[in-house]
Amino acid sequence: VQLVESGGGLVQAGGSLRLSCAASGFTFDDYGIGWFRQAPGKEREGVSCITNSDGSTYYGDSVKGRFTISNDYAKNTVYLQMNSLKPEDTAVYYCAASRIICTVGDETWYDYWGQGTQVTVSS
Repeated sequence: VQLVESGGGLVQAGGSLRLSCAASGFTFDDYGIGWFRQAPGKEREGVSCITNSDGSTYYGDSVKGRFTISNDYAKNTVYLQMNSLKPEDTAVYYCAASRIICTVGDETWYDYWGQGTQVTVSS
């Protein structure tokens, strides 16, 4: 099983980035894929998730209206489009896969994790 994030980088406040999470080694449609982030000195926070079986999506309160999660079944990839970025969005962003549930509230449901990609938003 492998989850590989990409697309992080440095962007000015108000800008946009699109993160990708390429999945392999499991049946993509059977899993929920979540995005989490961890800023220095802070606990990891749930950002968004998508249930691949039906496309249901969920967002954390801090990103609602600014971030959009989507998937591409042909590529076994989940995307996180991040718009109107703020300095407080700066963090390492991780994607994770859960066989049981799609949730941004409890990371213990997730079975597999990627290595993370750094997002830095300058003011």
